[in-house]
Amino acid sequence: MKAIQVNNICLNYGKLAILKEISFEVERGEIFGLIGADGAGKTSLFRILTTLLLADSGSAMVEGFDVVCDYKQIRKHVGYMPERFSLYQDLTVEENLNFFASVFNTSVKENYYLIEDIYRQIEPFKNRRAGQLSGGMKQKLALSCALIHKPSVLFLDEPTTGVDPVSRKEFWGMLKKLKQQGIAILVSTPYMDEVSMCDRIAFIQRGKILTVNMPQKIIADFPHKIYSVESNNSYEILKQLRRNSAVRSVFSFGDTLHVIFNSKSEIQNEKNNIQFKEISPTVEDCFMILMEESN
Repeated sequence: MKAIQVNNICLNYGKLAILKEISFEVERGEIFGLIGADGAGKTSLFRILTTLLLADSGSAMVEGFDVVCDYKQIRKHVGYMPERFSLYQDLTVEENLNFFASVFNTSVKENYYLIEDIYRQIEPFKNRRAGQLSGGMKQKLALSCALIHKPSVLFLDEPTTGVDPVSRKEFWGMLKKLKQQGIAILVSTPYMDEVSMCDRIAFIQRGKILTVNMPQKIIADFPHKIYSVESNNSYEILKQLRRNSAVRSVFSFGDTLHVIFNSKSEIQNEKNNIQFKEISPTVEDCFMILMEESN
């Protein structure tokens, strides 16, 4: 039995299609990444899978339970960390943790082994109000509260947004340990550098899944040669390349441009002072092309 099964989920707000026939599966002990920009539909999908929102059509199962008929059972088996910090700001770290344990008729002591590595980092601040914690500490507290009732499936909606790079790295280290305990983790992120830490990923754009696969497989299947251009005047070169009929696509990556040419075009390494260097594609390159082709 799969930890999560999603079959043709659709959701509309009036005439606006938010989710369009979304389908995928998540295995036990797998970190599955949902990758997309803001407004792609990630949060709406999370709310459906955690029984907080009803889809217009399609079906979904979490731990073998239907998200509509068996919502009470699902809530016992899942941990959910929403995009925005949602704990009680006026309660202390310790009070928040004890409260969420009591909601699920358990205690911090009973399941402390699940959160020990995480809680040890915030324990010195256990008497501090949650609203006074730093972004990284809030994140660790929210994850502790989501785990305290021993869920078998964990939903994390952009958990590292607005968090410093060191805390982001620590957070993903925690997720790998949770995976080893057999917990299925569905995590959404807008950060492409976090993609490689997932076992499989799904690209989502405007409510539609573009592809589902292992990150390295998506890169290996990239069908185009890609070239980089480095220049002190990237913006002018970007405009120049976009006017060139030989160029299939060009995207800016900081001071570097990534360029894909039409299949029959000849690339001249030195033309108008532009030098092209063939490079290996990144997951972000794959996502950008898939987005372009889906429009």
